[in-house]
Amino acid sequence: MSLIINRPWERPAQHWVEGKGGKLEIKPERRPASYEVFDARNNTKRTEVLDMVNTIRTRVDQWREAGYPGITIVTRKLLEHWHDETARQHPFYFCQLEAIETLIWWVEGAEAYKQGIHIPGDGGAWERLCNKMATGAGKTTVMAMIITWQVLNALTYPKRNKEFSRAVFIVAPGLTVKGRLQVLMPSEGSYYDEFNLCPSESMRQKLNQAEVLIENWHTLMPLKEQDRSVVKKGKESDEAFTRRVLGKLAAHKDIIVINDEAHHAYRKPPELKISKKQAADQGIDLDEATRWIEGLDRIHKTRRIQRCFDLSATPFAPTGKKSTESALFDWIISDFGLNDAIEAGLVKTPRVVVRDDALPDATTLQSKLYHIYRDPSVSDDLNRSKAEPHEALPKLVQDAYTLLGADWRATVNDWKKAGHHSPPVMLTVCNRTETAARIEHYFNQGDAHWPELQAPNKTLRVDSKVLEKAEVGDAASPNKEYDQRLNDIIEASDIPETRKRQLVALKKEELLREIIDNVGKRGQAGQDLQNVISVAMLSEGWDAKNVTHIMGLRAFTSQLLCEQVVGRGLRRVSYDRDQDGLFLPEYVNVFGVPLSISETGEGGDPPPPPKPTTQIEVLPERSHLELKWPNVLRIETVVRSELTMDWNQVEPLVLDPASTPISAELAPALGGATDMGKVTEIDLEKLPDGFRLQRLVFRAARKAFAELSYGFTGTNDYLASQLVRIVETFLTSDRLEIPSLFHSDPLRRRILIALNIDLVVRHILHNVTEQNTERLTPVYDEENPIGATGHMRTWYTTKPCFPTIRSHISHMVGDSSWEGYAANILDDRNDVDAYAKNDHLGFQIYYMWAGSRRRYVPDFLIRFKSGVTLVLEIKGSDSQQNEAKRHALNEWVKAVNAAGGFGQWAWDVAFRPADVQDILDRFSSLRSGGG
Repeated sequence: MSLIINRPWERPAQHWVEGKGGKLEIKPERRPASYEVFDARNNTKRTEVLDMVNTIRTRVDQWREAGYPGITIVTRKLLEHWHDETARQHPFYFCQLEAIETLIWWVEGAEAYKQGIHIPGDGGAWERLCNKMATGAGKTTVMAMIITWQVLNALTYPKRNKEFSRAVFIVAPGLTVKGRLQVLMPSEGSYYDEFNLCPSESMRQKLNQAEVLIENWHTLMPLKEQDRSVVKKGKESDEAFTRRVLGKLAAHKDIIVINDEAHHAYRKPPELKISKKQAADQGIDLDEATRWIEGLDRIHKTRRIQRCFDLSATPFAPTGKKSTESALFDWIISDFGLNDAIEAGLVKTPRVVVRDDALPDATTLQSKLYHIYRDPSVSDDLNRSKAEPHEALPKLVQDAYTLLGADWRATVNDWKKAGHHSPPVMLTVCNRTETAARIEHYFNQGDAHWPELQAPNKTLRVDSKVLEKAEVGDAASPNKEYDQRLNDIIEASDIPETRKRQLVALKKEELLREIIDNVGKRGQAGQDLQNVISVAMLSEGWDAKNVTHIMGLRAFTSQLLCEQVVGRGLRRVSYDRDQDGLFLPEYVNVFGVPLSISETGEGGDPPPPPKPTTQIEVLPERSHLELKWPNVLRIETVVRSELTMDWNQVEPLVLDPASTPISAELAPALGGATDMGKVTEIDLEKLPDGFRLQRLVFRAARKAFAELSYGFTGTNDYLASQLVRIVETFLTSDRLEIPSLFHSDPLRRRILIALNIDLVVRHILHNVTEQNTERLTPVYDEENPIGATGHMRTWYTTKPCFPTIRSHISHMVGDSSWEGYAANILDDRNDVDAYAKNDHLGFQIYYMWAGSRRRYVPDFLIRFKSGVTLVLEIKGSDSQQNEAKRHALNEWVKAVNAAGGFGQWAWDVAFRPADVQDILDRFSSLRSGGG
């Protein structure tokens, strides 16, 4: 059952509370305005009630029921129009209407409804009013409502300049948000038109007289001396500052200011002792916050700020205390928080880990995956300032990525079936740049367990310094490696070639912003990203809707930080409703972020977009039909150094199941309470295909290769093939012990091996010795040594297609009638275990022709039940070039068979359709070790 219990367009009528035994129960009334303070160190919490906000709610309700006494005729027309559910496709959310009504109540409402209420300021000379609205609750639309209300009244009643203004200065925390807020410019196609904010066409035309300026906070910074002039002119005056910042808006007085993400605009009281580090630990840049306010103060001196409207999901200010406490802005007058947004279904529901099958945290008895960074083995390791990118991540972090990655893979498959054009995104927020580099290496260099996450061109580490340069318009420092990484992401993306050329021509800082701002957006730079790694939380304007998994690898000292991080994954994909008018639930799964607000339930599938004619995809349910092959660059015959192990001298390696989680459970939680009756599980045992022995062998061999390659006297290629053989022997021997009958099950054994792979590698390396020999050896592609049908990306075609039976791939595309004939034979023969047409698979043989190196792509890969894999080519004619291809294929087969580790391979060519059956008959009876 979903925890969405309120319709988004109606006043909340009920909310969840913690009942007996920590279970959630429904209370049939609106949730009071409040927030919770969690002390992660002491594992305690308390609730802070917002008394003033609750009082204002009551007054606004009374004022609304009385017919809004005190408002102007213009305002009345607007409120009536905004409440008219037939005036637009979707009604406004209740929280949007309540936010604008509360502002109108304070500015225009009859004094009788405001008696005894004093709204504190921030210590400055101009008034601030804050609407606290959760991420995804529609703050930008509320800004459009504020502008419409203010401008139309100012133009109608020009003498009421203390209440209304047509000059609007909107300040954003960065370029990303600034770009998103362009919908607030009163031009055609803006929010004023999209949401039909004006009751009549004449009022809409009148709104075009609004003077709206949108800037990011960096424009409020004072000019540097060198920026002013070659001639020394001294400090920039307040008047010069105002003219520079406001431009044509400087012709107006009594302007209104709208601060988006207003928690960045914080006036530090002089008596408050707080360091930049303390503020940063609580998610606030103190320099940014104070510069933002100082700039507005200078504008107020010269033009007067009539009133400032603040909007934020987390309007907290740092306190400077060592506890986990942060203080809410005192001038909040309406509140619709994350709890309310979850219960109304406005956002995705975060799910956190409540338990796993490994030993819990000794202090809190919670799963270590709940707040990963808190574990000493993690925090001590990740806090090292000189850690190199190639250094292995802590075991708990690797285990967490394996578990979270398993769930991410399941989501990928669900999205593929639904026809989504972009993949779900896993977001990691970490503690420092060194950690981000290690995580990037973990994924890009193949350390991650799931091959789908070993995708460098779909993985982006956000360089905070480059992003900061982009915000202020400066050029980032040269970094060829990072520049190339960004270009590789663009070149590998499935977007039009003309768009690629436009993007790669951008400056590095511009390109990074372009990728980040467009994650998951069709045809844009970030369309195909699936893995984002960031040190900061990314700017609040980052509204990627396809974030489904979040990994937190930093200290979380307040719920403010938790909400900011999780907020990056709260944007909904769709807004479908059930029969009761409630939004269908969508989820974001969270590891490492100790958020007190979470739920569980069945994940809602996103709506499928239009599909091309035929979707060619890997079928997960046919994983037993997966074909694998070595990616060989060339064949060499050389003297090699050979590794040996004296198995009689190898001590047994014992793996302890109690130190390794192989499953984790997420349960509904709200306000710190969890409902253990509705548990959702991530269980690696349910993913047997991810823990096949061959995958573990190659993963361990690659790790061992990284250790031995520097001191090995032979070539790296031969070293790799030997390690595969040695690792496979060890993993299947009695030298690997697990002291548990329960975990002696083959699948559990393989999972424990996968999660303790570094320990296994160290044990093997301790017992290896080296000597010389001579043999034929294939040279593997180091970046991608193993190819597989399971790696094929989904693609689309309008060509004729044949549904398959014995293939891992859903369809065979018929490029010729011969191939269709061959597919029918292969699907019909019982001696064929699996086959695949070599289309979009990446299996290729290199050969020399006319003095240059060419690529040869054979037609079919066929695995017989005898264990032999046949490479079959279908040709209607022959030529000298085809002979060169066959010679290269023959050498390839001989070398791979000699190297071992990949089973028995063979090849042949069919020159006539009738040859196919004869060839299959001949190789069907071939056994391992034969021709």
